[in-house]
Amino acid sequence: MVAEWIENGAVVVDVRTKSEFADGHFPGSINIPVDVLPNELGLLKNKQSKIIVYCRSGARSERAKQILSASGYSFVINAGGLSDMPNAR
Repeated sequence: MVAEWIENGAVVVDVRTKSEFADGHFPGSINIPVDVLPNELGLLKNKQSKIIVYCRSGARSERAKQILSASGYSFVINAGGLSDMPNAR
């Protein structure tokens, strides 16, 4: 389902730290570290958008998914870690 959402224009959010993001990230993803996510929800304007979150192992992205869901975002997938992301875009 992750690959399908990406093909259909989902927002991909890397919730790792800025330095982890700088070391490599999924093409087209935006970086909003999970620790600042509650303060940066304005970057994700449309609560009906499909959003895919990922981190290194899936733990931080699960926390991010919970934050987003609790904030009214309806379509959020925890894709796990960067290595779990599909190679095609």
